[in-house]
Amino acid sequence: MVLIVDDIRANIIALKKTLELHNIDVDSAESGEEALKKILKTDYCLIIMDVQMPGLDGFEVVKILSGNQRTKDIPVIFLSALNTEKKYIFKGYETGAVEYITKPVDSDLLILKVKTFLKIYEQQNELKAIKDLLSKEIKIRKEAQDNLEIKIAERTKELVQKNEELELRNHELQQFSWVVSHDLNEPIRKIQIFIKIIKDLYLKADDKAVDYVDRTIKSAERMQTLITDLLAYSRLSAQVKPEKTDLNVVLQEVLGDFDYLIERKNAIIKTNELPTVDSIPSQMRQVFQNLIGNALKFSGNEEKPVIEITSEIILEKSIDSPTSPEGKFCRIVVKDNGIGFDEIYLDRIFIIFQSLNDRQTYEGTGIGLAIAKKIIEKHNGLITAKSKTGEGASFIIVLPLKYELK
Repeated sequence: MVLIVDDIRANIIALKKTLELHNIDVDSAESGEEALKKILKTDYCLIIMDVQMPGLDGFEVVKILSGNQRTKDIPVIFLSALNTEKKYIFKGYETGAVEYITKPVDSDLLILKVKTFLKIYEQQNELKAIKDLLSKEIKIRKEAQDNLEIKIAERTKELVQKNEELELRNHELQQFSWVVSHDLNEPIRKIQIFIKIIKDLYLKADDKAVDYVDRTIKSAERMQTLITDLLAYSRLSAQVKPEKTDLNVVLQEVLGDFDYLIERKNAIIKTNELPTVDSIPSQMRQVFQNLIGNALKFSGNEEKPVIEITSEIILEKSIDSPTSPEGKFCRIVVKDNGIGFDEIYLDRIFIIFQSLNDRQTYEGTGIGLAIAKKIIEKHNGLITAKSKTGEGASFIIVLPLKYELK
């Protein structure tokens, strides 16, 4: 809305009709005092102000408006027939007016200027609204950021505390495992010794008693193996620094340990050159022991066991990665021609205490592959298997050649 301020009513009526013909809303005041009262109550887009009025003249009114935070941005056009000298025009601009027009007025030019200033005022209001909106958005985001940083700091502190507690519990658990394994192994060892003595001295003539004793000894041995495997599994939590490891040396040591079983089963072992990797040698030895031991154990009875251990350098950390001499990973495959398994059980075989076979026929604790998986994962590697029932199994390992912390 435009406010016309003039002490002559006829001037107001004439100007009002001109503006209303161009669909411009108009209000009026016949003195400077009346104008100030209206301006404080109503938001105007433009003020057309007469300069010479009784009481407060136009210059004084605009000066008051310029000093008020709410009204200082309202554009003012001075319209005067008497004060046409340069000093009055300069004074008008100095007080804060945006335009000073002397009469007689070209109505078309006046309308053009009025519309221009109305458009500028609307744009300024839009910019002010956008600025206010952005200020609120920035404030909200800053508060959210501050709250997030506080929450992150609190969560980080909590995680550090939990980690320290976990390390302490882990250390206590390892100590407990050592104590328990010793305390459990000792009475089992004595049970085995005394039962064997009873068998040799008192039960030789009783075949049924000998059978019961042999079963008892076998159960004690199975318990001892279970304790040993559990202890090996618990030790994997300990932090050990990797070192350069020639896997060929590790493999030959493991095959040396299985000499008797390999010879007894007439097993054929085929190997190619294995790489040197950053690893914990004792843990890699466990992996090969578990995989080759399983291949010999689940070989079946119809044909000679054939175990192939092969290796190739690959491009990326993926089971199916293409080979590349420039690769930073190796893929090791331990393949056998044993009883195999149905791949629908693939997820189960790497879980502790899971066994797919009859324990009476194939002895085991169900921990070996879980140990192998945990070791490979500690080395930032991958392990999986491919198999079909009755057609053997292939265990596939992917390892980085150089160890990097996760």
